[in-house]
Amino acid sequence: MNSFGSLFRITILGASHGECVGVLIDGCPAGLLLSEDDLLEDLERRRSGREGTTARREADIPFIKSGLFKGRTTGTPILILFENRDIDSSAYERIRNTPRPGHGDFVAFHKYGGFQDYRGGGAFSGRLTVGLVAAGVIAKRLIEPVKISASLIEAGGSRDISEAIQIALQNKDSIGGIVECRAEGIPIGLGEPFFDSVESLISHIVFAIPGIKGIEFGAGFACSAMAGSEYNDAILNREGKTETNHCGGINGGITNGNELVFRVAVKAASSTQKAQHTIDLTDGASVELVVGGRHDTCIALRVPVILEAVTAIACADLMIMEQIIPRVVR
Repeated sequence: MNSFGSLFRITILGASHGECVGVLIDGCPAGLLLSEDDLLEDLERRRSGREGTTARREADIPFIKSGLFKGRTTGTPILILFENRDIDSSAYERIRNTPRPGHGDFVAFHKYGGFQDYRGGGAFSGRLTVGLVAAGVIAKRLIEPVKISASLIEAGGSRDISEAIQIALQNKDSIGGIVECRAEGIPIGLGEPFFDSVESLISHIVFAIPGIKGIEFGAGFACSAMAGSEYNDAILNREGKTETNHCGGINGGITNGNELVFRVAVKAASSTQKAQHTIDLTDGASVELVVGGRHDTCIALRVPVILEAVTAIACADLMIMEQIIPRVVR
């Protein structure tokens, strides 16, 4: 559905070209100092404007509608909304019956019987991640002194990200990328064996980010080629410090106190300027599709701050479960 979390629970809402998008946060402890200005730095990191991002420029001004009184959270649900202003739906009216290959257009049509909001991808759009970033700012404040950072380490199969973007722009095509996330100061003991392991919960919310197609923790898939004696992280002291960190800070689905490290694979955006083959949903005829509108050449450029946000949200939920974060923040 549209919600994630047990005790720190978020619900995203809205559509790309609807009146607004936003997030409802339930379970935030009372007493946390918070203002709309506190959200702006991370929201700016997510905004378009850099080369390789969409020409759509939303102001992303947050409006906190509930859950705040005299500058502090009240312990009741926090509703944060963002208006959609820089909208041009004309390109989507033209292609409403010709689903974009690789996008959610085709499955949305069948799942919702044609009643879905097709403008800008509707509820399948990366536009909704603005709510994740807003919730992530609050989660980051709650989990302090844990520090989370993410960065784009590869784009279009190349470590030279700028060059990869330039080539994609010249080719009038889109490219994907790999984003790495690291969290320092994670306490020992977060997560539950099996279904609520740290990997399970982080992966669950990570795949809510449109375009994520893979995830690996620590050494990831490379561990399959490593001997056990090579992969195992030698334990150095009673605090759990290890000589290496091939496991990415997790053993048995539970954090071990070392740095949490994982990477995600971000696919290339489905909307490109190149002609693609699809069908007309009205009669099933084959057609050549050229997508108009404004789109990111590399959506991975804007993923790092979103990845930080969802990681913080998952960690906040786990830390509230372990009573590391109290119900009242003083």
